[in-house]
Amino acid sequence: QVQLVESGGGLVQPGGSLRLSCVVSGSIFNRAIMGWYRQAPGNQRQLVASITIGDRTNYADSVKGRFVISRDNAKNTLYLQMNSLEPEDTAVYYCNAKYIYNEYDYWGQGTQVTVSS
Repeated sequence: QVQLVESGGGLVQPGGSLRLSCVVSGSIFNRAIMGWYRQAPGNQRQLVASITIGDRTNYADSVKGRFVISRDNAKNTLYLQMNSLEPEDTAVYYCNAKYIYNEYDYWGQGTQVTVSS
């Protein structure tokens, strides 16, 4: 059974940093494109960043230069280092695994990130 479990969210002041983690159980991590999405109240869920099996990364324009996505295939763990956080980054952040063979999407339960003074 595949499970994605996020951690690392919380309350941070503008300009601060947070590191999100997503541990993936089940045997798909090394066969999945991994990504972080976020959803703010009243908005649709949007891609923040993604990383392929070969470590090719893609970022939303709004986070380029501030966020870094990475993966540790030995630990089945996905990370999102978030720096220079802004109030507009406030959202629930979701971990996503897209299985490369059938493009099925697996989701975590989400972790809240709040940027506020």
